[in-house]
Amino acid sequence: MTAADTTSAPPRRGLLAKLVLDTRPLKVLAYRRLWLSTVITAIGSQLTAVAVPKQVYDLTGSSAYVGVAGAVALVPLLVFGLWGGAVADVMDRRKLLLITNTGIAVVSVLLWLQALTAMGSVTVVLVLLGLQQAFFAVNMPARSASIARLVPLEMLPSANALGSTVQSFGAVLGPMLAGALIPVLGLSTLYLIDAIGLTATLWAVWKLPALPPLDGVRRTAGLRSVIDGFRYLSTKSVLLASFLADIVAMVFGMPRALFPEMAERTFHDPAGGGPALGWLFAAIPLGALLFGLMSGWLSRITRHGVAVWAAVAAWGVAIIGLGLSSSLWLAVVFLALAGAADMVSMVFRGAILQAAATDDMRGRMQGVFTVVVAGGPRLADVLHGTAGAAVGTTVAVSGGGVAVLIAIAVAAVALPAMWRYRAPVSE
Repeated sequence: MTAADTTSAPPRRGLLAKLVLDTRPLKVLAYRRLWLSTVITAIGSQLTAVAVPKQVYDLTGSSAYVGVAGAVALVPLLVFGLWGGAVADVMDRRKLLLITNTGIAVVSVLLWLQALTAMGSVTVVLVLLGLQQAFFAVNMPARSASIARLVPLEMLPSANALGSTVQSFGAVLGPMLAGALIPVLGLSTLYLIDAIGLTATLWAVWKLPALPPLDGVRRTAGLRSVIDGFRYLSTKSVLLASFLADIVAMVFGMPRALFPEMAERTFHDPAGGGPALGWLFAAIPLGALLFGLMSGWLSRITRHGVAVWAAVAAWGVAIIGLGLSSSLWLAVVFLALAGAADMVSMVFRGAILQAAATDDMRGRMQGVFTVVVAGGPRLADVLHGTAGAAVGTTVAVSGGGVAVLIAIAVAAVALPAMWRYRAPVSE
């Protein structure tokens, strides 16, 4: 394209491109297929994300038990997330996605069967949850590490925004459907819909190109490979800072274990489930979705590190507002603002990781990323579930938001490399 061609572009189109979601990565066929594989399951996976804590709370009547469910899910995330990242660096990532997607679908069928037959066993629910999280922990590093192989470097923030936006769409609609479907069709139906959606994604993954290691070197995904990944991570202070930012936000400021209790006791849902529960689970992704649809301007930000710090601080402020809210709709507004902040953080943390790590290490770095992103909220489930049972939901939630602000201020001062980081440019 010549300079004349560039200057003759319609001004209105240029303005829209700066505002709306950047869809350029979808022009890449392979990335479009990977993205489509997440669209189908975006709603179903969120139905399960609501169904599990709801079923645990119904069986036990305790938010502390909901927190225990988080602890049960955390162990396989820690173990298999790290090992799965190593596996993603030594085998064809497409094959790994096929295997793990199949495993997640099978477990979803088993969750459906136990709920359908009214087994009434918390132990069975927790065991299946742990197994599902093990497959998920191996799946995510392979999926995320594949993105940098499919799109140009400068499109990484846009590709991450596309993925985050569709996940947010599912996370909005899924909980809302869950709140509506549980009283009508029963909780077991949520698991069944998730299983059907997961099965449908296998075709999209099957159509991906082969994604073997680029260097052709044969490696094994053992303990030494995982240790090498941590050794590599220790030399990348920017990556360490990006992981720490998410840990701070999620561990101290993600009170989802308290949502079932808040829905009933603060916002007056009926005991069998109701709209408040759906709104609480949906509000964060709703904010992320709305912000994501207008995220085209994010691709022009080069100071990714500063954007991450600012987003986490905004998350903390929003969580404080949530804890102090006595109105459901005010709580939804604060959660939506938190979701918008989380979208910014997620986009730039993902771009930092994919750009700063070499391809032979991306799987392992994405494994650590998976442990942090998925494990942080699980730790938060334990922390908030216990704190909520001890001091009440208001103190537990707003206190967590305050802790986010204090911790992120300390981290920003202690890790100046994050302030200096700027996005690399394709050669």
